[in-house]
Amino acid sequence: MRAALRDLQNTPGYRPGDYGMAISTIHEARFVLFDDDRQLAFITSFDGPWDAYMEDFFTSGPTLALFDLIFQHAEGYEGLPDLASVKSFILGAQQSAAAYARNYPGTVKEIRKAQRVNAAFEKVLDHPDAAEALRHPALQPLLDEAAG
Repeated sequence: MRAALRDLQNTPGYRPGDYGMAISTIHEARFVLFDDDRQLAFITSFDGPWDAYMEDFFTSGPTLALFDLIFQHAEGYEGLPDLASVKSFILGAQQSAAAYARNYPGTVKEIRKAQRVNAAFEKVLDHPDAAEALRHPALQPLLDEAAG
């Protein structure tokens, strides 16, 4: 199980610093081994309703195949290619959080857009021809935020 988790962690999109998970609604996903590595918790936070997230998960292709390599070590998992069996296993093990807190608003899509807008604004700030335009009073709130 640990070797399978290391392999997942070293897969493009899942490595620390990579942000290219195939399931674009996941904020984070983690696997936790406990009870002397005899039990596994798979914990995610995601956007939208559970059913839509599960449909994304079950149709994610390569991502589902990666997770299959991990879940195959779990008792009772029959695995791919039997998608109905995979669904039954995952949905049968699901537990809702008793409590959940979030430190930021927005969906993954909104956060990624904000990052792209910020990167584009940083390019404008660095462009020598932008100095005159940046003196416009309407841009002052952006400049104040960029300075902070």
